[in-house]
Amino acid sequence: MGRIAGRFKRVEPRRRVRRLVLGLLSDLPRKNCWTIAEWAGETTPDAMQHLLSRAKWDADAVRDEVRGYVVEHLHDERAVLVVDETGDVKKGTGTVGVQRQYTGTAGRIENAQVAVYLVYAGQRGHAAVDRELYVPRSWTTDPDRCRAAGLSEETAFATKPELAACMVARFLDAGHRAAWVAGDEVYGGNPKLRTALEERGIGYVLAVACSHEATTGAGKFRADALAKKVPKRAWQKLSAGAGAKGHRFYDWAVIDLANPAPGSRQLLIRRNRSTGELAYYRCYSPTPVPLTELVRVAGSRWRVEEFFQSAKGLAGLDEHQVRRYASWSRWVTLAMLAHAFLAVVRADEHDRHRAPDALIPLTCNEIQRLFITLIVQPVHTATYRLHWSTWRRHHQARSQTSHYQRQATKA
Repeated sequence: MGRIAGRFKRVEPRRRVRRLVLGLLSDLPRKNCWTIAEWAGETTPDAMQHLLSRAKWDADAVRDEVRGYVVEHLHDERAVLVVDETGDVKKGTGTVGVQRQYTGTAGRIENAQVAVYLVYAGQRGHAAVDRELYVPRSWTTDPDRCRAAGLSEETAFATKPELAACMVARFLDAGHRAAWVAGDEVYGGNPKLRTALEERGIGYVLAVACSHEATTGAGKFRADALAKKVPKRAWQKLSAGAGAKGHRFYDWAVIDLANPAPGSRQLLIRRNRSTGELAYYRCYSPTPVPLTELVRVAGSRWRVEEFFQSAKGLAGLDEHQVRRYASWSRWVTLAMLAHAFLAVVRADEHDRHRAPDALIPLTCNEIQRLFITLIVQPVHTATYRLHWSTWRRHHQARSQTSHYQRQATKA
């Protein structure tokens, strides 16, 4: 918290943001301004809501501090920047960026809000360093709707790959370095993103569809057609990284691509050893690298899935109940900070205290549990609990009365 303290000019928001971050790290079953305010010992949620919506502080400046904190403590010369999006299912149409769209969270088209994240993945750990809200065309073509949600009337539509390119450029422009970028088909199928990365001299391993066309010395072919030409001896069994159940072994092959521009370009093919299912990746590196390095980078893409699971489960990344853009950006930035704290403590504990053979190393889940239970667990009296029960019922009664009055007016 000392790292971001200078981003708050007044002492009140500085103290309250600490309580909010601790609340995000708590073991509350649901995390929002109401539950965190009660957990933190405040009398109403008004101050927490004010911190997210109206208090004067710059969420982007705090994001920059989070990025610096992560890179400083998880620094790795071979780090991979992983880009991916996640969706939060929402009701209604007033929440910023919401529309019916596909979200992997639900596995189908739902009324959802989607955001793109940039995760720094190194040998010591991983954490998010940037975020951008995906604002659909249905919003950017409606200035009144944008204004009502706290977006600028000049907000322009940007695709997810364009948002990813913006975040990678921001990371590099801040003076940080990463050797690689990884992402799924949404990003690999975008030639503008690939070109932007090549111009910055940063390597990439980006997934592409089986119908993706690549140019070799013999001409242009679909990715699945090229896979059929790979001889049996060219496949190698390699691990894409360790998972919860051991190493993720696949068969891998690589095909060199023709391109007059400087740099090394390949099509990487992954084959499931059980089902035979194939996956394809477009690869670029300023200088040639061995197959094992491309496989390592491809395997790093799973880190972003681990981040989503951990940040949502431990830091309330997806539990915000806010409508306007400023509140959304502040909530997710503080959730990123809370998760980054766990990732850094985990990395430091692994370095300082090697776990005995009978124990697995400390996980973010266990660190959160110990931290809250042993260090910051608040204890409140029965009188305090009853006060909050009364406050909630009073607020709900006012809301109910307001709804009935609105309904009667329409009738």
